[in-house]
Amino acid sequence: MPKAEKGGLGRALVKHHNQMVQQSKEKGKYYRSQQKKVLESVTEVSDIDAVIEQADEANRLFSALNPPGRLPINLDTASSTSEMTPEERREQQKKEEALHASSLRIPRRPPWDAKMSIEELDDNERRAFLEWRRSLARLEENEKLVLTPFEKNLDIWRQLWRVLERSDLLVMVVDARDPLFYRCPDLEAYAREIDEHKRTLLLVNKADLLPYPVREKWAKFFHQQGILFVFWSAKAATAVLEGKKLSLSLGIQNRQQESADAYTKIYGRDELLARLQSEAEEIVSMRSRSKSDKTGLSHIYSDNESVTGYVPAQSVVVGFVGYPNVGKSSTINALVGEKRTGVTSTPGKTKHFQTLIISEKLTLCDCPGLVFPSFSSSRYEMIASGVLPIDRMTEHREAVQVVANRVPRSVIEDVYRISLPKPKPYEPQSRPPSAVEFLRTYCASRGYVASGGLPDETRAARQILKDYIDGKLPHYQMPPGTSDNKDDAEDGAGLSSSEIHESDSSDSEAPSVAEIELPSREHVLNDLNAFDIDNGLASTKTTIKKKPSSAPHKQHKKPQRKKDRSWRVGGNNGDGMPVVRVFQKPVNSGPLDA
Repeated sequence: MPKAEKGGLGRALVKHHNQMVQQSKEKGKYYRSQQKKVLESVTEVSDIDAVIEQADEANRLFSALNPPGRLPINLDTASSTSEMTPEERREQQKKEEALHASSLRIPRRPPWDAKMSIEELDDNERRAFLEWRRSLARLEENEKLVLTPFEKNLDIWRQLWRVLERSDLLVMVVDARDPLFYRCPDLEAYAREIDEHKRTLLLVNKADLLPYPVREKWAKFFHQQGILFVFWSAKAATAVLEGKKLSLSLGIQNRQQESADAYTKIYGRDELLARLQSEAEEIVSMRSRSKSDKTGLSHIYSDNESVTGYVPAQSVVVGFVGYPNVGKSSTINALVGEKRTGVTSTPGKTKHFQTLIISEKLTLCDCPGLVFPSFSSSRYEMIASGVLPIDRMTEHREAVQVVANRVPRSVIEDVYRISLPKPKPYEPQSRPPSAVEFLRTYCASRGYVASGGLPDETRAARQILKDYIDGKLPHYQMPPGTSDNKDDAEDGAGLSSSEIHESDSSDSEAPSVAEIELPSREHVLNDLNAFDIDNGLASTKTTIKKKPSSAPHKQHKKPQRKKDRSWRVGGNNGDGMPVVRVFQKPVNSGPLDA
C-alpha cells in the first residue's frame, strides 16, 4: 500500500493555529487583550489574579511622571471613634455621607471622536476608569464611611456608556418595595451631562406587591420631588400575555385603581409602550427645536408640523438600566411580547446590551445590570435585596438577620406555619427574632438536616432569601418623612409587613420596672450556657454525672445480699469478729542419728 501523505485538514488547522500564535506574539499585549471574552460582573476583588491584573494596569497607564498622591493618615481616629456610642457614630456617619456625597459618582466616559484610534480610545477609558477607582478607594479608607460593593469591570460600564449615548429616554428600573435603594441620582445627572434634553423615567416594577395606600404615598413623594415615574408589574403583564388568571390580591388592587388617577395606577403593556414612545418623542422634538434656535435658521412649517414647531420623530430609542435582579429582562420580554432575553433569579444574566425593535417608531435597548456605589448599606442587605448572588454568600446568618429585622414575627409564623421562640422575660417583647432562632425553627419544621446531624442552616437561608426576594414574605419601605397608619395595614390589598411591625411596636409599650419579673439565677445561667453552645464558645469536654444504678452492670452475677452477723456478738462484750485459733505443732526432740 502506498505510504500515507503528510497532509489533510488536521495538519492545515494546526499550521493555521501556529501562524496565529506567532502573529499574536509579534503584535504584543494589545492583541491578546482584545480577544473576545464572556463579560462577568465583578463586585468584589478578592482573587489574587484580579489584584495582579489591577496592579499591571496601574503600572502600564501611569508612569513615573504621574505618581499617585500620598494620602494623609490620621492615627487618632480609631481612639476617638471607639469611645462613641452607636447613636453618635451613626450621626457622625450621616454627616460624613452628606459631606462626601458629591465624590460618590459613577465613571464618566472620556471625550472621544471618530478620528481616535482604537488604542488611544482604550487607553483613555482605562485611565479614566482607574482614576475613578482610586477616588472611591480614598473614600473607603475613611473609617466613618461604609461603601457598598460596586461593579469593578470596565467592560460592563462600557455597555452602560453606549446605552446612554444611544437612548433618547432613559428608563431606570427599580423595585417598588424600596425604590430609593435602587435609584442612582448620579446616573440621572450623567444623562443630563450627555444631553441636556435627555430625561430619566423611574419604572417602579413589582408595584403589585404594594398595597394601594402605600403606592399612593410613594406617588405623592415622587410628585413632590419632581421625579418622572410609572408604576408597573412585569409579572402581571406576562401573566396577561400568557392568559393566566391574576391572583385575588392583584384583582382587588385593579378594582381599586379603576377610579385612581394616572399617577397611582399600575400601567399595562400597551399603556406603558404608548407612554414611553410619547416621552421619547417629546425629548426628540425639544432637541430639534433647540438646535434650530441655536442655528438661527428660519423654520418653514409643513402639513405634518404644528404651530408650536413639533416635528414627529421617525424613530426613538428607549434605554433600560438599573441594578441586577430588579426585573429589566422580564420587563423587556413583557413589552416585546415574547422571550427575547434570559430571565433568572441569579443577578447578572444579561452580559451585553441588546437592541430590540418594537415598531418602526420605537426601539428598546437593554443594558446589563450594574451595582452602583452607594453609602450606608452592608453587603448582607444587598444579598437580601437580590443585588448580589445568594449562592455566593459565606455568612448566611447575617443575611437572614436582615430579613428577620424587616419582616414581622407574626408574618413569618403565618407564611411558614411555624412557631418562633418567644423573647425572654428580661428582653424587649417586640424584638425581632434572631437569625439562629429563625433558621433552626425553619429547619426543624422542614426536616433540613446536614451530614453531621446538625440543622442545615445554609439550605434554609437560601430558601428564605429566595422567598424574600420573590415576594412570598411581604415587606416594603415607606417614603421618607411619612408615618405609617394602622388602617393601611388592614387594607383589602393584603397584609403589609412593615406596617404590622411598626403597629405592633407602637401598641406594645415598654412595661414598667415593677411589672418585669426578674429571672432567677438558674434561668440566666441556662440562657448563657445555650448562647455559648450556639456560638461555639462552650468547652468540648462535658462532665457527665453518673446516675446510681439499681441494677448491676454485669447481669450474670447475682445481687449481693446483706449478711446478718448479729449471731457473732456474744455476751462477753466481744466485737462479734470470729476468733482465730492457732494450733502449734510440737517440736520433735528425739535423739539425732549420728
